[in-house]
Amino acid sequence: TMTDNDEGKMVADTVQELKLRNHYFNKDFAILYRTNAQSRSFEEALRRMGIAYRIYGGMSFYQRKEVKDFIAYLRVIVNTQDEEALKRIINYPARGIGKTTVDKAVLFANENNLTLWQVFSNAAMYGFRSGTLESIDNFVTTIKMFQSELAKKNAYDLAIIVGKSTGIVKELFNDKTTEGLARYENVQELLNSIKEFTETPMNEEDGEVGEKDLGTYLQQIVLLTDTEDKNNEDADVVVLMTIHAAKGLEFPVVFVGGLEETLFPNAMSINTREELEEERRLFYVAITRAKTRLYLSFANARYRFGQLQQNEPSRFLEEIPADHIDKRYAGGNARNNATTGWGAGSAFERMHRGFGGGSQQQAAPPQKRSVISNIPTRPQVKEHVPSENFTPSNLDNLQAGQKVEHQKFGFGEVKKMEGAAHNPIATIHFEMNGEKKIMLNYAKLRIVE
Repeated sequence: TMTDNDEGKMVADTVQELKLRNHYFNKDFAILYRTNAQSRSFEEALRRMGIAYRIYGGMSFYQRKEVKDFIAYLRVIVNTQDEEALKRIINYPARGIGKTTVDKAVLFANENNLTLWQVFSNAAMYGFRSGTLESIDNFVTTIKMFQSELAKKNAYDLAIIVGKSTGIVKELFNDKTTEGLARYENVQELLNSIKEFTETPMNEEDGEVGEKDLGTYLQQIVLLTDTEDKNNEDADVVVLMTIHAAKGLEFPVVFVGGLEETLFPNAMSINTREELEEERRLFYVAITRAKTRLYLSFANARYRFGQLQQNEPSRFLEEIPADHIDKRYAGGNARNNATTGWGAGSAFERMHRGFGGGSQQQAAPPQKRSVISNIPTRPQVKEHVPSENFTPSNLDNLQAGQKVEHQKFGFGEVKKMEGAAHNPIATIHFEMNGEKKIMLNYAKLRIVE
């Protein structure tokens, strides 16, 4: 099933293809969406392909304050010596530990050759006022409680505990202003992305689950979080923006993403005819931003509140005359579909005909920098040569005790089945490579007996 991450990859692939085949520049493309939080999947896909972009009239997803605040908590849990993150969260949400206290703690740390965390952990020794001392102690206890869960919880489950225990999610939810709603949606989108990380294999070719802990997640997103926004108005960059911000602007090629019921039209804007008409006007604004090519996309499934929810295509798609649409549906596993690169079960609806297959070349992604030193390296895999008659089996009824052959890991026995119905996971003991968790949605397995 195609998710919003697949949608992002599909858009980035198409941008790259059009640049190569039709000689477009980055600045010829615009990606439009209904809400700010939707930018994440497009940003990640563009970044991984090395395509320069800019958020028009705003900040990139991982530079938004509420996202950086939440990630700072996760960084401190994994590494208490991360002083930038520690300073960011020591008084967020507000707990009576102001700048004067932090400056005092930094001074103590420098004078005694200690880390800031060591000062906070032994705050009673440094003469803080009783009220401040209690707040510091409570903060340290909270972080240590989170750390005690590191080995037991995956990244998503621990992030949920952080969001609830700190009161961050509740505080954002209670802010009913337009800005408050946007901040809440951004944090929910961050949590959704962490959930998707825990349900996606580290290596999509072989389906191996790999580590899903918080440290591994933070290492994966480091390239997305360590780049400051560059506000170069004239640069050759793909422009991302909300539809509201796009009024009055035009681009040769426009992508409109997230065309799903409850998202566009927005779930909160379909209660009255007037609200729905305003959404329809917004849709008209979106599709009329394109000078030459218009691409409309939707995800068949999208993570919301930690659940993978199935979506219906937007009613607005049905209102476009059929003779103006060139539909393309792709089935099967998008990750193994090298011919087209379209997301699984997806639809890209194109208002302009004549778009061929073409080869897809991708810019080499930047090398990852390791920032968390205690993440174990993965052992070398002993490569297996598949049997001559190797054909992947239907795995819908795979059970513990069955013998299987994996195209990469070799022969093994299923020891346990777990995971959600939409994302089953098999624990398999392989003769050559030991025990591994395999996501059946991605793996190529042949049932031997």
